[in-house]
Amino acid sequence: MTGFRLDGRRALVTGANAGIGRAIAIALAEAGAHLVCAGRSAMDETLAGIAAAGGSASACSMDLADPVQAAQRLAEAEAELGGIDILVNNAGIIRRADAVDFSEADWDDVIDVNLKAAFLLSQAFARARFKRDGRGKVINIASMLSFQGGVRVASYTASKSGVLGLTRLLACEWASKGINVNAIAPGYIATANTKALREDPQRNKAILDRIPAGRWGEASDIGGAAVFLASDAASYIHGAVLPVDGGWLAR
Repeated sequence: MTGFRLDGRRALVTGANAGIGRAIAIALAEAGAHLVCAGRSAMDETLAGIAAAGGSASACSMDLADPVQAAQRLAEAEAELGGIDILVNNAGIIRRADAVDFSEADWDDVIDVNLKAAFLLSQAFARARFKRDGRGKVINIASMLSFQGGVRVASYTASKSGVLGLTRLLACEWASKGINVNAIAPGYIATANTKALREDPQRNKAILDRIPAGRWGEASDIGGAAVFLASDAASYIHGAVLPVDGGWLAR
C-alpha cells in the first residue's frame, strides 16, 4: 500500500542506538526513509541493521542531556540534508527512588532529556519546516506512565505526562500549518529501561498477569506504529496517542 511508504523522506530519530529507537529507525528505513540516527552513543549496530534492511542512514552526534545543543545539532542536520521531514523524539532516561528521597539532580536530568529536549527539538524542527513547505511529522514517545502514576519514578512519570500534554499542545498549534504531532505510548517493553522490573520476580509477575497479550513487548513492536504515524495514511491524525501495550490499558 503506497500510503505507508516513506520513499524520499528524511527522518531523525533520537536515542536510535538501542532498544525502541533502533527498532523505529530500522522500520522507517525499511519503509523507504533516509535515517539520521541521533544520540551521543555509537550507532554502529543501528546503521548495520538499516544497511541489512536495504535502507540508508547516517549518524548525528547529539547530547540530549544538553537540550539547547541538541536543538542546534538538529538545525545543522536539517540544513545539511536539505530538510528533515520526520522527527521522532524517542530518547529517554529513568531514575528510581522513593519520592521522599528523590534528588533534585535525578529530577532535572530526566526532565531535561525526556521533556525539555523533546520540546526544543520539536521547536527547531517546526521552525525549519515553516521555512520550507510547512509539512512534517513529529512522533513523540510517551509511556504507560503518561496515564498512570507508577512508583519510585517521580521525574519519569512527570516527564511522560508532560510529553502527552506537549503532543496535544503542539498538534493544536501546528495542525493547520501542515505538521502532524502524535505520540506512541509503549507498554512494558523489554529494554534497558525496564531491566530492573523484569529482574524483580514479584513486579515481573504482576506486570505479566495484567497484560492480556501475556508477554513483554519487543522493541520491534513499536516500529510499525511509527511507520504508520509518519506516513500519508495518518495525514488526518493530530494530537493522538497510540498505545502499543499488549492490551494493558484495556484491562
